[in-house]
Amino acid sequence: MEPVIIRNVKIGEGRPKICAPIVGRDEASILEEARAICGLPVDVAEWRADGYRHISHIEKTIDTARRLRETLKSTVPLLFTVRTARDGGEREFCLEDYCALNRGLLASGSVDLVDVELSAGEQTVKELIRTAHDYGVKVLVSSHDFGKTPPREELVRTMIRMQELGADMAKVAVMPRSREDVLTLLSATLEMYEHHARIPLVTMSMSHMGLISRLTGQLLGSAMTFGAAARTSAPGQIGVEELNRVLGLFEME
Repeated sequence: MEPVIIRNVKIGEGRPKICAPIVGRDEASILEEARAICGLPVDVAEWRADGYRHISHIEKTIDTARRLRETLKSTVPLLFTVRTARDGGEREFCLEDYCALNRGLLASGSVDLVDVELSAGEQTVKELIRTAHDYGVKVLVSSHDFGKTPPREELVRTMIRMQELGADMAKVAVMPRSREDVLTLLSATLEMYEHHARIPLVTMSMSHMGLISRLTGQLLGSAMTFGAAARTSAPGQIGVEELNRVLGLFEME
């Protein structure tokens, strides 16, 4: 498996990379969070734009993305994510608006990586991947289940499907209802990593119960993990400084 290289950050090689979400409601708070990230052990910044108050205005969103890119260190890749309500986000987006917003940001030259939800449908996923690649942007295809943890075989099939659609990275986040569910996610990650993966994987079992899945990626095959710099964007995230310290304990030579 070849790592994905973005701004000299190699995702899929060495210890899992730390991604910190930026979740401000307005431009001032977004840029304030970005400035704070620059002083933290963060490898990738994610703009969770579904909470942005002007998200329905594409030009304003593009303008804020450009200012955000200017504020971040030049070495820190920017992941653009509009999380829809169906995948745990803050707003409903019709498919047409979801696609138009992502296309606009891809064309802006401000983002290095874009999150595309598998639930948008195969045709939409393929189209956005083609568009992203035309602009030299990498694509992380994601799937979220806030209600349960599907069986191991289903999780593996989901990641294989993402890979076959042309994703540069595959992300699966699930909710555990038992300790066995956490093991299911970890087992699926390892199986995919050892037997099927051609692209980096990003997997997590959410909530405090699934915290271990955010820490042991280098052992089991998850290439990136999410930690909070200001506010969390998903259940179970811990602060990036603590996350960085614990990842060091699991680091393999």
